[in-house]
Amino acid sequence: MRSKENTHKDRSAMTKPRFRVIDTGLRTGRQNIAFDQAMIDAHLAGEIPDTIRFIHFKPVALLGRHQALSQEIRQQECAARGIEVGRRITGGGAIYLDEGQLGWALVMRRRTLSLGDLANTATAICKAAAAGLSSLGIEARFRPRNDIEVAGRKISGTGGFFDGDTLIYQGTVLVDLNTEKMFAALNVAREKLARKDIDDAADRVTCLRALLGDKTPDMPTLEAALVRGFADHLGLDPYWGEVLDAEERRAAELYDEEIGTDEFVAEIDDPARETGVLSGTHTGTGGTVNAFVRLEGARNERLREVLLTGDFFVTPPRIIYDLEASLRRVPVAGVMAHVTGFFDAANVGMLSAAPQDFAKAILQAVTPEK
Repeated sequence: MRSKENTHKDRSAMTKPRFRVIDTGLRTGRQNIAFDQAMIDAHLAGEIPDTIRFIHFKPVALLGRHQALSQEIRQQECAARGIEVGRRITGGGAIYLDEGQLGWALVMRRRTLSLGDLANTATAICKAAAAGLSSLGIEARFRPRNDIEVAGRKISGTGGFFDGDTLIYQGTVLVDLNTEKMFAALNVAREKLARKDIDDAADRVTCLRALLGDKTPDMPTLEAALVRGFADHLGLDPYWGEVLDAEERRAAELYDEEIGTDEFVAEIDDPARETGVLSGTHTGTGGTVNAFVRLEGARNERLREVLLTGDFFVTPPRIIYDLEASLRRVPVAGVMAHVTGFFDAANVGMLSAAPQDFAKAILQAVTPEK
């Protein structure tokens, strides 16, 4: 006769949610972002199951969804070195990726694992990924809000958002690190180092090669470790599956129509150079917000147009576009009340910056220096 404990374990095993595991192979950055969106669309439509995806990149400099191209990317250097430039569908800062990184993504229903809001979900997923990495012989730990570190140095950055009942949460693991190419591609890398008075990127980040040397695992071994971490610590049942033709077709359409185009990448370029545009910046604990503002009225007392950029995370991403639209014709004197009221009423899944940070950036733009 089975004990109650064994019966409980049997039932728990039977109820573990199944997750397809796929590896979509080496692709360009824009192709990978298009596949991200294709998976979200297909999952929302009920065409694919909950999935763990592994991602491999050809050299690319990827902007965050709300960042300005000319401010973040050294475009001439990228062109000279054959580094593609792309734009993510998630927020955050600009990053450089190549064959030395392994990307991973979970696409699933909110209710599959019932992890709560995005902050709690990020914590649980990052801790699971850290456990998987630790099985390779390192001591990886989750560092709030969304990083995984070893001995205080970042080895993985993550981010994600909800779209309806679908969550996409993804990260990259630094297997090897080419700081020379990273500095060549990104303006942000140099700025951050200067601000923090750090001369060497190794003081902030690390990689498996630096930690494990000749014992650095190959990509299949690393993938298996991450799958074990997700299975053991999130309570899911993974199985290796296939990429569906429908996913590839949808990704190709998204690539051709939007994500793979130069217009999408340059959607936000360098608004500060446009005539009549005022600019302001505010940095809080949740990231930097840049505001680009045009005014109207006899005394320039109203907002005519506002563009908000930065390395903040917000879910869903379209909230920022709704905020920008809502700010048209708002009196300058009422900006703070309007922005805080907007976020109080909006259905925001997660916002790394405070509502006041957006208002302060706008007010910094429109307030003359004394």
